[in-house]
Amino acid sequence: MATKKKKKLSYKYQVVNLKEHYSKLYKESVKNIASGKYEIDNLIDSKSDKRFGITLLARPSNEVKAKIEKLNLELKKVEPNQYYYPKSDIHITIMSIISCYDGFNIENIELPKYIELIKKCIPNKNNIKISFKGLTASNSCIMLQGFMNNNVLNDIRDNLRFEFKKSELEQSLDKRYSIQTAHSTIVRFKNHLNEKESFLKIIDKYADFDFGTFEIKKIELVYNDWYQKKELVKKLHEFKIQ
Repeated sequence: MATKKKKKLSYKYQVVNLKEHYSKLYKESVKNIASGKYEIDNLIDSKSDKRFGITLLARPSNEVKAKIEKLNLELKKVEPNQYYYPKSDIHITIMSIISCYDGFNIENIELPKYIELIKKCIPNKNNIKISFKGLTASNSCIMLQGFMNNNVLNDIRDNLRFEFKKSELEQSLDKRYSIQTAHSTIVRFKNHLNEKESFLKIIDKYADFDFGTFEIKKIELVYNDWYQKKELVKKLHEFKIQ
């Protein structure tokens, strides 16, 4: 007996689900942070951190990054000892092709094969816009809520999953979690919060703030560390979005 094909969720339904997901995550995480149940990343400033991988990502416009910088400067005044992503490092992960791990060597992969496979997964005549509106959080970081204007980004992700599954190339797609959002991490906790109440008050002020909308005109394949630090990231290829 023929099995029924899994019905694809409508874009409108996905947006509603995404809003609910961000909201739930925000409420739970802010509650945990307020009660001291947050996680500190001890590797951010470590010189011995050798975790590297390759990632497909997009970057927001300068106008959007300027608004993010304004928030980060405000937070930095009350909590200067946390890790604030500089404008050069802010990004949206489209897909972590090889998740960062200690011992990964870019010389051991056949880069041209990765580039050709990824090219097949990016359809022509795309129109991808991302709106950063409001904040969400986890127990270890503060993130921007990103909303897509259509399903194209997730279609690219599905294409990547399909093509990499058929290939013999090293990959770790969805190993950590199945990515379906367009969020962007802007703050990570690297020390205890000394002015927690003031910090969370600013977060609450920006909880629904409109950071702006931008069009993705290019997608980068990069060799990167865990935090996407500019001085450690190497651009491997750039895919133009028509």
